[in-house]
Amino acid sequence: MNLVQAFKMAFKSIAMKKTRSFLTMLGIIIGVASVVVMVSVVAGQNKKNMEWMEAMGNNIVEVSAYSYTGQDMDAVLNEYVAALDKKLVVGITPVVNLWSEMIVRYGGKTYSTENYDDWRDRIQVVLGNESYGVCNNYELAAGRELSFLDIEKENSVCVLGGGLKEKLFNYTDPVGETITINGLPFLVIGWYQAKNIEDDYSGMDNVLLLPYTINRTLNKNQTISQWKIKCTSSSATGEVTSRVQSFLNGMFPVDENGNQMSGWGNAYSNEEYREASQEQAKMRTMVMGGIAAISLLVGGIGIMNIMLVTVTERTREIGIRKAIGAERRSIIAQFLIEAAVICGIGGILGIIFGCMGSLIAGKFLLNGMILWPDQGIVMGAFLFSVVLGIIFGMYPAVKASGLQPVVALRAE
Repeated sequence: MNLVQAFKMAFKSIAMKKTRSFLTMLGIIIGVASVVVMVSVVAGQNKKNMEWMEAMGNNIVEVSAYSYTGQDMDAVLNEYVAALDKKLVVGITPVVNLWSEMIVRYGGKTYSTENYDDWRDRIQVVLGNESYGVCNNYELAAGRELSFLDIEKENSVCVLGGGLKEKLFNYTDPVGETITINGLPFLVIGWYQAKNIEDDYSGMDNVLLLPYTINRTLNKNQTISQWKIKCTSSSATGEVTSRVQSFLNGMFPVDENGNQMSGWGNAYSNEEYREASQEQAKMRTMVMGGIAAISLLVGGIGIMNIMLVTVTERTREIGIRKAIGAERRSIIAQFLIEAAVICGIGGILGIIFGCMGSLIAGKFLLNGMILWPDQGIVMGAFLFSVVLGIIFGMYPAVKASGLQPVVALRAE
């Protein structure tokens, strides 16, 4: 018997018992669909995390520091970073979020940092310097960045994020216009291109940047304790992180219990976040894949069970074939092909349901993100289902090929 005949017999056997064949495939269908959906969701979540980190900027070192003695850490850090090799550092900016309510008005439009019904209307007022844009991966669309003189003279100027610019000015150029923040006038000197991040809960496109020296006026002169340093490359990021941390450790020595007595300081890079996020994604993929594999295993056991039943039902047929000269390998091949066809069809149906499930999961779990399974995952799931059929169909196939013709022909 050639392969074409074997496949025809396999499809004929499946067609004769449609309900039983479908129930047999069900475990494979559920297992494959689960693998496809779970892996797609993890990949989609990881993609969103990477997009967010990319928008935040590459090669960034974030610094947190505070001196209990009242030392001006902003001046200290700026002086230290300025002394570093220019091949390592592009710039440094303080990062100050104004947590008290800020009401921004232009014409008849009003937005607040606290009162908003939709997260898309959330705005954030931040303080920074002339390097804020480059340190946060913003691209200037029109106008100019803050300047050293704006910082030094505490000029009442601002730069708008792309989202806030559209909210306040629609399609008109805001450069040269005046807005008010808590009743105080500020001149718009520039605006950034929108990052267009899906689900930008952080409000990066709705940012409103002011000179950090206005901290005295709008923020009650709160102590600045957060900075961002933009490095020239990923290798420079590691070196700068190490150097800044060593500098802070020298400023704030620890006692015998490991406590920093005169203040605290930490430096960490976004590369660490990226690596940690990727490791977490791998771990989630492995865990979810393991859970789905259990379903496939159960489906494989179902295949073995139904193939054993099939051997019992077709004992006389096997006896007749062996009596007229059929070889053992021919019998084994027939049953293995039948098991592989059942699993293959189940795998295809599982992939179809998995793709549908991925689209639904993207809509409801990832806020409308279009999730389409990776081709490698789809092919891998299909091949794994076929291999599973062969593995679990081996024992019934060998058992069928081992029947003695005389015994098989006597079977009812």
